[in-house]
Amino acid sequence: MFGLGTQELLVILVIVLVLFGANRLPQLARSLGSSLKEFKKGIDEAQAKETSVSPPSADRGAATASERSCGQCKNPLAADWTHCPRCGTAVTQGPSTRIGQGT
Repeated sequence: MFGLGTQELLVILVIVLVLFGANRLPQLARSLGSSLKEFKKGIDEAQAKETSVSPPSADRGAATASERSCGQCKNPLAADWTHCPRCGTAVTQGPSTRIGQGT
């Protein structure tokens, strides 16, 4: 567990006990547990909201030619990206249509 042995954990426990006292430890543990529960609940709600708000680009209809998506994870990509920031897959560059460059 993080490279900590029993002696290190015992020293940490003694320091926490000295700093906060035996009466306050149950309150600290309870508040830490409730904080973790609220954090997990918030993450789950955010993920549910994200999936319900923006389904894949199929509902957008005809997207502009400059919009691309990753072939593996379907993450939207900017025109100048060479790798997907989400999964790290190399993105193949299609035919470039650069405006302003002459013959």
